Amino acid sequence: MAYTIHPIVLGTKVFDKSMMTYQHGQGQQYTIPIYAWLIKGGEKPILVDTGEMSPIQSQDREAAIGGKIYTFEQGLEKHGLTPADMDIVIHTHLHTDHCENDYKCENATFYIHEQELESVHNPHPLDYRYLSDYIDDIEENGQIEIVRQDREIVPGIRVRHTPVHTRGGLTVYIETAKGTAVITGFCLIDENFNPPPEIRGMEMEVIPPGTHVDVYKAYDIMKEVRAGADILIPLHEPRFAAVDSIG
Repeated sequence: MAYTIHPIVLGTKVFDKSMMTYQHGQGQQYTIPIYAWLIKGGEKPILVDTGEMSPIQSQDREAAIGGKIYTFEQGLEKHGLTPADMDIVIHTHLHTDHCENDYKCENATFYIHEQELESVHNPHPLDYRYLSDYIDDIEENGQIEIVRQDREIVPGIRVRHTPVHTRGGLTVYIETAKGTAVITGFCLIDENFNPPPEIRGMEMEVIPPGTHVDVYKAYDIMKEVRAGADILIPLHEPRFAAVDSIG
């Protein structure tokens, strides 16, 4: 089965670039898009992450990322869908900006790694990006399918545990007509996988994310993920804000 992937921008963040590129880009203001990724081609629509609930929709933010910012409902409406139409939601991780619209997907099954559920309920003090309020409804409604090992979700879509950015990060592998597309389970941009010459000159093949679990392990996992992708989709890369379809 060949799927297509449709990026929907559901928010932005403005911060120091080194939040994306570990030990590099300090002092540079950088704007990232926050995506939900709609997967078409199966019997029912599938989402990877659900984005922000109340995104800032401004000309400045849209100019910074080169694309339009939607609310959850607006983004799905563009594809003739509503939150209630979602059948499956796969979570890369449970930082707030990736799960704020979960409660709206009342008919979906949510695939979440067991270590991510542990983190959202008992976060380390260093990781303030978790808030269990955003998954309370789906948890109480029994909508969560706990992922305990690498597995196929549906034919042509599988997940791999990649504890790079968080302990329970899931990277999503999607078979498309153009090969295997990989949505990283960790927060990166293109530059993390394609460092500039001054970084490659230091014999670094990739740049880990600014927020990570184990920076050495992150480096190795990133190399493995890159090697396994025909189409590599870093989770916050701005160029996808202007892309309608991947695959």
